[in-house]
This record gives sequence, C-alpha cells and structure tokens, in this order.
Amino acid sequence: MSLVSEIPTAHPSLVAEHYAKRLGFETDCSDVYQSMTSGNVDFVLLDVRGPALFQAQHIPGAINLPHGKMTARKMADWPNDTLFVVYCAGPHCNGTDKAALRLGTLGKRVKVMIGGITGWADEGNPLDVG
Repeated sequence: MSLVSEIPTAHPSLVAEHYAKRLGFETDCSDVYQSMTSGNVDFVLLDVRGPALFQAQHIPGAINLPHGKMTARKMADWPNDTLFVVYCAGPHCNGTDKAALRLGTLGKRVKVMIGGITGWADEGNPLDVG
C-alpha cells in the first residue's frame, strides 16, 4: 500500500459535494481571464492589496479596495446582488481571506481568485501599471 492509498478515499458523492462547495468560494486566474476577454464579466474584480502595490501593477479592470476599506457605506456603491472577485499578492497572502470575510459579513457575494496576481502573471496574462 502506498502513502497515497494508505488513507482510503472519500466516497465519490462526498468528493463531489466537497468540490462543489469549494468552487462556490473560489475561482481561478484562467476563468477570470477568459470571462474578461470574452466580454462576459458579471462580477467586480477587487484588488485588495495596498495602493502602492496596486499602482506598481494590477489586473486590467480591477478596482483597488483593501479589505480595511470595505465598509457598509462603500459597498453600497454596488447593487446587493453584485458578485465580487477578490485577489491579493498570491498564495502566500491572506488578504483575500480577510476581504472575503469582510464582504460575507456585509452580506455580499464573493469568490476568491486563487493564485492572486502572482498566479495571474505566471499564466502570462497582462498587467496594468498606474
């Protein structure tokens, strides 16, 4: 028995349930890029890093809004059913988790873009400056 199979796999129905739930919380750079390039953007892309990092480089079309600035007053700028996609520096950063927590607490729909700007750049997608 290998180290992989030493612990039995979950029942297929549990696997399906787990990943269906997970995909309700996150998206990835590829799906965001494909949506943006096809013109099928039904979400607001939020860069939750600080303003200096945003100015240095960010995903085209993103709005800079660090999680600490996500107040009920600020989020009222968008309709209640708006889907927000949040990203930060990358897998080593928990800014997206803090932003998702804040948005969820405010009753907003949110998904985390896994990989962050690091994953975006790794996939060769364009970045804006300024």
